[in-house]
Amino acid sequence: MAHFLIVEARFYDHLNDMLIAGAQAAIEAAGHSAEVVTVPGALEVPGAIAMAADAGRYDGFVALGVVIRGETYHFEIVSNESARGIMALTMDGIAIGNGILTTENEEQAIRRADPAQLNKGGGAAEAAIAMLELRGRLG
Repeated sequence: MAHFLIVEARFYDHLNDMLIAGAQAAIEAAGHSAEVVTVPGALEVPGAIAMAADAGRYDGFVALGVVIRGETYHFEIVSNESARGIMALTMDGIAIGNGILTTENEEQAIRRADPAQLNKGGGAAEAAIAMLELRGRLG
């Protein structure tokens, strides 16, 4: 049984609750366990994963959050840099599923976050599990 850390950037409570529900259900369905930590925003997710990976208590990670386009360039910075940080960690062999949604509006975010619809939280957890299994097979 593997132990995962779900790192959530909590900004939209109702959306994050759906993402976490999907991720936890996928992890439990695969016979694993998880705990959740919250960071201020999507830019802090890679740093939190790096700290937790250094601690050695977790087998894999699920990054969750929602970034909805606004009127400024901030959307691009947050979307691109959080993804870049997560990708850099995966290149170091850390098993991560990226479930940080980047959407144009709340309607798109709801559709993606809802476990009864696109279930991107569950998909991110499944990706983390798959990467952990791959790392085990590759040694």
